[in-house]
Amino acid sequence: MSSSLDQLKATGTTVVCDSGDFATIDKYKPQDATTNPSLILAASKKPEYAKLIDAAVQYGKKHGKDLDQQVDITLDNLLVQFGSEILKIIPGKVSTEVDARFSFSTEQSVNKALRIIDLYKEAGIDKDRILIKIASTWEGIKAAEILQSKYGINTNLTLMFSLTQAIAAAEAGAYLISPFVGRILDWYKAATKKEYSAQEDPGVKSVGTIFNYYKKYGYNTIVMGASFRNIGEITELAGCDYLTIAPNLLEQLYNSKDEVPKKLDASNANSLDIEKKTYINSEADFRFDFNEEQMAVEKLREGISKFAADAETLKAILREKVQA
Repeated sequence: MSSSLDQLKATGTTVVCDSGDFATIDKYKPQDATTNPSLILAASKKPEYAKLIDAAVQYGKKHGKDLDQQVDITLDNLLVQFGSEILKIIPGKVSTEVDARFSFSTEQSVNKALRIIDLYKEAGIDKDRILIKIASTWEGIKAAEILQSKYGINTNLTLMFSLTQAIAAAEAGAYLISPFVGRILDWYKAATKKEYSAQEDPGVKSVGTIFNYYKKYGYNTIVMGASFRNIGEITELAGCDYLTIAPNLLEQLYNSKDEVPKKLDASNANSLDIEKKTYINSEADFRFDFNEEQMAVEKLREGISKFAADAETLKAILREKVQA
């Protein structure tokens, strides 16, 4: 029997590698790859990536007018260098994240995204192979809408914890969304002091709800489950459009022969009784409905803070190298 990983791919799910490590990505042969500041920070500490950092530092020194600008440019260039190397390994797209500090500014998010795309263009990489990753705040969703409709730049709306965010993202025309399965589970385990089976997992249920909503109402936005804690969460979502999976869980699936039947099927969604909502012209409705979900509010805040902190740590490392 084929591996559980191959069986997962056979259900129609596109497997994406959630890593910034090139050797890992090459091993599992994913279609796409996702990165974030935390993953790049971890990878940047390995000696084999020193040449990328050195090249980014030289680029920043050359193009920045002062130290702060040099560091910002160095970071942007480093993210693009990682993305460029990953694209040499995979056939599909790579996600590159906008600085989480801009999560509450549509204008700054758009400007940073355009800067990232320009850097990829300098490296000879077409925008069609890039997903700009933005937090699923109201401002981030509006930034995605502008990037998609005005510039034809595909977006990945990340840090998603609710159907409210998912509906707004689909209405904005986002190319892809990343609902965070494991972080939802983390919150419920802490709040209820309970353990959850894969079938009962609130993160799994959240992605299933979003998937069925999109399929019932004909949205083309791709649903990509993310942030998994165990392979049970992954196999319960077999049939989801995309799943982005960390290396340790990819390894478990790679070595397993357990059966992976299809669990999510778009053809079943039409018969489901699901209320249709809209947020496209109502920021107030979006904010109210999102605010009613304590888990989503807390996890979005936490996620933005963590990504921003890791970006600052990475910038501090780069600052020392620029000054040296």
